[in-house]
Amino acid sequence: MSDPAASLTMPRPTVRSVLRLLLSLGVAAALLGWALPRVTDTTWSAIIDILATVPGLALAACFALTIAFLVSYAVTLRASLPGLTIPKAFIVNTAGTTVSKLFPGGGAVGLAATFMLCRSWGFSLRAVTTSAIVTGVWNTLTRVALPVLAIGLLAATHTAMPGLLRQAAWGAALSGLAILAVFVGIIASRRVADVVGRAVDRTVERLRPRRGRRRRAQAAMRDTRARIIERVQVAWVPLTLGMVGFFAAQLGIFLISLHVTGIELAFAPAFAAFALGRLLTAVGITPGGIGITETGTAAALVAFGADPALSAAAVILMSIFTNLAEIPFGVMSWVLWSVDPQTHFRSRDREPQEAMPSSRRT
Repeated sequence: MSDPAASLTMPRPTVRSVLRLLLSLGVAAALLGWALPRVTDTTWSAIIDILATVPGLALAACFALTIAFLVSYAVTLRASLPGLTIPKAFIVNTAGTTVSKLFPGGGAVGLAATFMLCRSWGFSLRAVTTSAIVTGVWNTLTRVALPVLAIGLLAATHTAMPGLLRQAAWGAALSGLAILAVFVGIIASRRVADVVGRAVDRTVERLRPRRGRRRRAQAAMRDTRARIIERVQVAWVPLTLGMVGFFAAQLGIFLISLHVTGIELAFAPAFAAFALGRLLTAVGITPGGIGITETGTAAALVAFGADPALSAAAVILMSIFTNLAEIPFGVMSWVLWSVDPQTHFRSRDREPQEAMPSSRRT
């Protein structure tokens, strides 16, 4: 068995992880500094001038919605890990996301931070791992479902789409349907899970032949399926409501950004641009998809007929609240965790209890 205390330490940065961070930040800077203005045929000085006209009431509303989507995701985290409270789920979410954006290693460091915080509160390694799997699956499924819903709205409202955007939208929607179908099949049938696991094993074996690795993915698929079913059976409602609230609050920020920058679009195309942007955040080339998300969303808005310069300003305004505004909360979360008297590190020779005792609730 692996050392349970290992999950209470953060991975040390390596030369490769530092170079990867610098490269991803360079790509993000290039996309925001060059690609976004080029796609929207504007300049950063024009974008800043537009942002300077945003009223304070709109900024306050966006900030309130930022807190709303952070709390909503905390609801999902709490549902995935029995015994976790909303305040501690908020700390886990914001602290993990912040380090994933600012430190070498990206998502791996964010995941390590999540494990370290949860384990310091007494959660078992298996419980935290199950939580990470369930929230990751629910997050991914929601993101891939958004383009499917967007296509339905566009079809229902008979909204015309430019050719390139139509191809991208259908591609995203079909990919989303495929992912949803595979997931439902894995959960509904062990046979489907075994088929998928064997397919992964065969693919890995062809790409990287190595003795002793046969059926590793198949076994992992069975274990993952069991964990998801075990948690989802009792917590699928709060898991889903949390994710709905998370994306609904971000959609609210997006609609406010469109309104205050002067963009007038019907709800269906606006939602389609939003859905594309949320899907692009999953692209791991840059931290949180920064640069890729803004450029892709602005291009979608322009394709639907929005003013290019206003589109660039709108997506930057949204990004401020969905990316940058979370960082101060993450810093605050690390401070609160470090002074929390309930934070403790377990002995290396003892595994914590499966769930946090009721006396540790905050």
